[in-house]
Amino acid sequence: MRHYDWLSHHALHRPAAPCWEDLHSGRAFTYAEAEERCRRLAAHLSRACGVKRGDRVAVLAMNSTDVMEVHSACAKIGAIFLPINWRLAAPEVDFILSDSAPRVLIHDGAMAELVSALSHRAPHVIETTGGGAPSPYEQAIAASDGDVKLEIMAHEDTWTVMYTSGTTGRPKGAPNTYGMCFWNAVNLGTPSGVGPESVGFTMLPLFHTGGLNTFTTVLLHAGGSSLIMRAFEPGPALEVISDPARKVSHFLAVPAVYLFMSQHPGFAEADFSRVRTAAVGGAPTPVPLLEAYKAKGIAIVQGFGMTETSPCVSIQTPETAFAKPGSAGRPALHTELKIVREDGAEAAPGEIGELWCKGANITPGYWNRPEANAKEFVDGWFRTGDAAKIDAEGDLWIVDRWKDMYISGGENVYPAEVENVLYALPGVGEAAIVGMPDERWGEVGCAFVAVKPGASLTADDVIGWCQGKLARFKIPARVEFVEALPRNATGKVLKRDLRERLAG
Repeated sequence: MRHYDWLSHHALHRPAAPCWEDLHSGRAFTYAEAEERCRRLAAHLSRACGVKRGDRVAVLAMNSTDVMEVHSACAKIGAIFLPINWRLAAPEVDFILSDSAPRVLIHDGAMAELVSALSHRAPHVIETTGGGAPSPYEQAIAASDGDVKLEIMAHEDTWTVMYTSGTTGRPKGAPNTYGMCFWNAVNLGTPSGVGPESVGFTMLPLFHTGGLNTFTTVLLHAGGSSLIMRAFEPGPALEVISDPARKVSHFLAVPAVYLFMSQHPGFAEADFSRVRTAAVGGAPTPVPLLEAYKAKGIAIVQGFGMTETSPCVSIQTPETAFAKPGSAGRPALHTELKIVREDGAEAAPGEIGELWCKGANITPGYWNRPEANAKEFVDGWFRTGDAAKIDAEGDLWIVDRWKDMYISGGENVYPAEVENVLYALPGVGEAAIVGMPDERWGEVGCAFVAVKPGASLTADDVIGWCQGKLARFKIPARVEFVEALPRNATGKVLKRDLRERLAG
């Protein structure tokens, strides 16, 4: 009997309970059915592909239950699950494959053109449709007898390696251990009320910790079920949440997802009454957006997490979500936080510094990156790179990414604060602030603004709106209008692209 095989445990105790459903194809699996498929896949990977304990199995695919099958199959044979961002260009995927050296690459047929352009490939390549149609993947499962030697895994062993989004440069692989996944299930699942009857809605990509570990693996640990959306679309997402037959109780989204749903015509009639926890993370959330959902009676519970932290570090309760909109909540049960000043001393309450984290939920170190490990881990503490503060009541406030801060006339400017003001301007659909060089002040802010359909704004409108709401040094000196902000696959704004546009 294998203690850490969550899928096998629930297949034994609750075989007929729903495990996961693929919304794109309509395929739904009980725990017993999911266990059977995963065991067959594990046997094929082991015997036909020669996958051994510690070997990497890469997945380049859009969301589907297939991705979760590979994840659980890896756990059975001690392989390392390696999900890859399918929105990357071929050279970027090449870098990840060369860095991680997987033995198997499983890819969605929709990625065939990308795969054909790769110079680095695994020894074994398996194609799937992501929807159950005839494919080498389905043939492998059908032909397998499921007879496989099961590995005994410990909390210290690596289950997954996730490559960071690379918004500032080449991505780094962050190993996620079985222990990290377990402590995340406790840290996140307990305050969020996840249980066997919970139904999660996976909108974010499964190659990202927000899609895989919030709440998909948390629900797997608890014996709940997950509805898996192939790729986020605001209209269909609102329909799934509103459908009383679906009984969606938990989901996570980034601010951009909440923004796009709030701007959809179906938002006015959307029903969130069955949702117990609607969580947000990945970036500071504009308060006007939180207020739009509050008006519908739903508290968007903010938290903080990273790929390197499994991800839950802090989380709000629904009560604090209404009382302290904009905070990232209080530390999770099994983790430690502190705010560190630039001189290395711990910051006082309310003082801004860099957020450091420590605990069993933190990655043991980057894959093949000793220089990054030396820089970002200090005496067991992980340096997040986020500017933050902890108030007198113990609530965490993420001010901005430390690297996104710029200094104007000797004053620190955190773009998220300015963006929060801009989102309250009628007509603003999206907004992002980046610092740009200035002869007089060193740096000043440039606002990139996407206007809502049917609205009209000028640069003077934007700058004038900030007057009296922000200190003068925080008011953007320049406004650039764009059709849409550049974002990565999880919805984070690619400020590097905006800086390059200014430089060009």
